[in-house]
Parts: sequence; structure tokens; C-alpha cells
Amino acid sequence: MVTATDQMPEIKTELPGPKVKALIEKDDKYISPSYTRGYPLAIADGKGAMVTDPDGNRFLDFCAGIAVCSTGHSHPEVVKAIQDQSARFLHMSGTDFYYDVMADLAEKLAHTAPGGPDKKVFFTNSGTESLEGALKLARYNTGRQNIISFFRSFHGRTYGSMSICASKAVHRKRFAPLVPGTFQAHYPYHYRDIFNSDSEQACVDSCLAYFKDYIFKMLTPADEVAAIVVEPIQGEGGYVMPPADFLPRLQAMAHEHGILIIADEVQSGVGRTGKFWASQLYDGFEPDIITSAKGLASGMPLGAIIAKSSVMNWVPGTHATTFGGNPVSCAAALKTVELVQNGLMQNATDVGGYLKTKLEALQGQVDIIGQVRGAGLMLGIEIVESKANPKKAAELRDKIVDACFYNGLLILGCGENSIRFSPPLTINNDQVDIAVDILAKSIGQVTG
Repeated sequence: MVTATDQMPEIKTELPGPKVKALIEKDDKYISPSYTRGYPLAIADGKGAMVTDPDGNRFLDFCAGIAVCSTGHSHPEVVKAIQDQSARFLHMSGTDFYYDVMADLAEKLAHTAPGGPDKKVFFTNSGTESLEGALKLARYNTGRQNIISFFRSFHGRTYGSMSICASKAVHRKRFAPLVPGTFQAHYPYHYRDIFNSDSEQACVDSCLAYFKDYIFKMLTPADEVAAIVVEPIQGEGGYVMPPADFLPRLQAMAHEHGILIIADEVQSGVGRTGKFWASQLYDGFEPDIITSAKGLASGMPLGAIIAKSSVMNWVPGTHATTFGGNPVSCAAALKTVELVQNGLMQNATDVGGYLKTKLEALQGQVDIIGQVRGAGLMLGIEIVESKANPKKAAELRDKIVDACFYNGLLILGCGENSIRFSPPLTINNDQVDIAVDILAKSIGQVTG
């Protein structure tokens, strides 16, 4: 039985506690040092939006495994779907054979996509694999070689995905040469920094002019570009939303030149923004290809490439995978999609709106919160020196994130100076109140 007390953070030991310390020592000895661990959290159990560490400390999770556990930790209906499918069969590669859950899930996803169900789906294991496949598909379909993405974007860490990322130099350091034929443009939000302008229209105009006057004129002819890869909401870039008309205008410009649009919805998709796909937040925007992963199977490894049938025209043998579309992951995803469509997507809208209102109220009370932005349960706040001096305060942001952990709230940074809020879509208003109270307390502790 879950009680109200079980939904409250509770710190019983110093952090990290003795069992977690022992685990960290073993991890340090045997695990690759390339992993990024922001603070010393270890998880022994997770239910809903709560996680418990091996020492019995309980935390309110506003990360959801970096937006992966869309239905919360160990949702009983998702767990049952996994158990039922595991009892039937664990694996039979969809590359070579057929099984029902794979086709059923493809049908469901095709019907969720913008522009109607005339879509085809390729299943992968992860977000970066979805991007890799989408790049191959775009090149195959168009017969062109070049790809354009955006500064401050993040698309994954394998070579093709890494080559179109442009958020942190450490992602690329010592890994050159990268995949050739990749170029970056400016995401319109960031033009406010470049041109010191708060005019959204000016930012969009400048961004699109950059393609015409710089990329297509000086770097690559438009007729050699296969695709433009864009996040409908930039994730690692700071949970940044573009102006409402940017993506439709970008699509119109791309299609004028025969260029495909790939919408990277790995972090923003599957109901997180209150729409099944964040692309649906922008009237008139219909990507040619959508890439998905993270929240698609609520904790199980699964990604997907969803493309217009006319675009996914490659022939047998051109692309395949052994484990993509694993039947157990597909079963988890079928239940996840059902839960998202039958209540959790609306909850993301309702509770996300409540969370945004609470964050905006806190913004008015403290001097170091700049913008509050995002949609649904994909929200971010900027941490600045002060409202009078809105300089990006990255170190202060990191201290606040750490302080929240020690007070029982799990959050993560993104971008140069932002904090992201991506809790499970099952989150409720009471848990939002707890989270914002802890955030306010932590800010007070850090700023003195």
C-alpha cells in the first residue's frame, strides 16, 4: 500500500550514506570514467515519482531518468506488459521475422504522427541509433550527402549523431575526424544573445536568412543538402522553444529546395509537452522524419524512426538491427502509448501548467531566475547573476542542483545555465508543491 508519506522525500543519513559510498567505490573501480554523474545518487527502488537509495533515503524524482520513465518508475501496468511478453518469448529479430507487438506498435505510432497515418516505422535501441538511421534514410531518399543541424543541439554520441551535435566541445574532443558533410545553423532563440534582440520575429528572420546568405551561398549548395535536423524544443541546449512560426517557415524553405526535415523528438516526444509529439505544438509543421526513444517504452530500451511512406523507400538490406523492436520493449511501449493517450498527456498539460505557474511565482520572489520556458512537463528555468545583471550563472546553477539533491529533490542542469524539470507524466500538483518548495529552500541556502 502506498501512503501519502511514501510520496514525500525523506533523508535519513548523510549523503551519500555508507551503502552508497561502497557502491560508488566499486563503480569507480570498474565502470568507465566517461559517464557523467552530477551528484552521488544511487537507486535501489523506484515507484512512480519516488526513488529510494540503498541506505533508505527517499527522493522526489523530477528527472525521470532524463525523461525516460514517462509513466513513472515501475508503473504496474507497464511491468505487467513486460512480464506477460517475457513469458511468451523474449526475442526473435524483427529484421528477419514477424511478430505481433512490433507491427501493432508501428501502427499505433503511425497514427500519432503529424500529417496522418501514411507512415512507416523503423525500430532502434536508442535515441542516437534513431538519429543515425534517420541520417542514412535522408541520404538514401534524396541521393544527397549534406546535413544541417543547429548550434547548441544534442543528438547523441555515436559518430553520425555526434557529428551533427554542437552543444559542448567535450562531446567531440579527440574524436576527429567526424562524419563529413555536416553544417550548423543558429537556433532562433539564441539570436537574442548574438544580436542583443528580444524580437522573436527578428530572430526567426535572421535565422532563416543565415541559411540563404551564408550556408547555401558559402558552405553547401542547397541542392546537395539531404536534411535539416531540428529539435522542436532544444533539450541539452537549455529547454528552449523557438517562436511559433519558425518551424513551419523552416519546413517551407527546406521543401522549396527538396530538403527533408528530421524532427529530433527523442527527449520531447511521447506526451511530454502535452502533445504526443512536440512538433504538434506548431501549426502547419509536419516533419518528414521523426526520431524517438527515451520515454517511448517507459524505461525499456527502444527507439523509433517514423517517416512518411514516400520517404522511407529504402529496399531490404539497406538498414537493419538485431535488437531494435525487441518484443519485450515493444510490449512496454504499447502500454506506455496507451497510458499516455488515455490520461497522461492531459496530465502533462494540466500539471505542467501548474508547475510553470509555480516556477513563475518563484521567479518573482528571487532575483536569480531569468526565463521560465517550455511546454507541458518539459520546463526549464535560467539561472542568472541577477535580474539587473542577467549574466549566465553556470556555477550557481550547479550549486542549486546539488543543494536540491541534498534536500531530497532530483533535478538536472541543461544548457549553459538552465535547470530542467522533466518529471514522470504521472506527477501531481502536491508533488509539484513539494518540488518547488525544495527548490526555493535550496536557492536560499546557496545564495545565503
